[in-house]
Amino acid sequence: MLQTFKRGLMVGLKTTWTLGKVIFPVTLLVGILQHTPILQYIIQAIAPIMGIFGLSGEAAIPLVIGNFLNLYAGIGAILTLDLTVKEVFILAVMLSFSHNLLIESSVAAKVGIKIWVILAVRLGLAFFAGIIINLAWNGGGELAKYGMIAKSDEAVSGFFPILLDATQRGLMGILQLAIIVIPLMIIVQYMKELGWLNMFSKWMSPFTRMLGMKENTSTTMAAGLLIGLAYGAGVMIQAVKEDNVSKKDITLAFIFLVACHAVIEDTLIFIPLGIPVWPLLLIRIVTAVVLTIAVAYIWKRMELAKGKEAIL
Repeated sequence: MLQTFKRGLMVGLKTTWTLGKVIFPVTLLVGILQHTPILQYIIQAIAPIMGIFGLSGEAAIPLVIGNFLNLYAGIGAILTLDLTVKEVFILAVMLSFSHNLLIESSVAAKVGIKIWVILAVRLGLAFFAGIIINLAWNGGGELAKYGMIAKSDEAVSGFFPILLDATQRGLMGILQLAIIVIPLMIIVQYMKELGWLNMFSKWMSPFTRMLGMKENTSTTMAAGLLIGLAYGAGVMIQAVKEDNVSKKDITLAFIFLVACHAVIEDTLIFIPLGIPVWPLLLIRIVTAVVLTIAVAYIWKRMELAKGKEAIL
């Protein structure tokens, strides 16, 4: 049992180091950029097109901040604005599909998925969802009533305080990663050596087959669904190495997870904004299932076509 613990600990430390090399510099860069005019220039540039999604120009603020940073930062920005229930719901759906893009996309690349694929799927889903909800929903015109939730942090000014604040955020990101990933990798190691993961894979196999994947993607899927892309990436990277997950299956798994990851946390944190969260959860799950099945079907048809060409 002690040897299993040591093996899990070493895997956890290696994974933390691998992901930390991505998370720290990106967090540091974004932490500095948010105190510069750069984000404001981006916000001003996209504000005129917010009407496509049924949003006012100022709604560009949480949309940009949420995509550059995370959902919590996006929600903090929403709290400073007077928005309708419909606007808040549209922002919630869009941000649930595309948030923390720089870190989560960089982490996804560590598993072997091209960054442009992740960005295209996440931004495409966000834009499409915003347009459809705006066209389909005629209600929600009343002002949103926010619950008790913390406001944004105190402003930081000056080069060295900004650098210190960004550095602290980067280090805290790695610490949070280690606190989650290391125990998780130890637990996964025990589950593997006790044969529990094989049982879990068999239990998940009907669902993964429905999505066009083999059952050995179950660990990757479970990690992403429960704890998200960034923190779940440690388990995903290890699963890809040890379970011999194919390029096709890991791509399909990530397509599903970019639309529907950390479903519990990412849904519950929107409750204080006073919007209906069940439709938000349903939209994410249905979109993920339909999109993954569609991509798997197209992929299979392309493989069959290539097979026929090879025979001829």
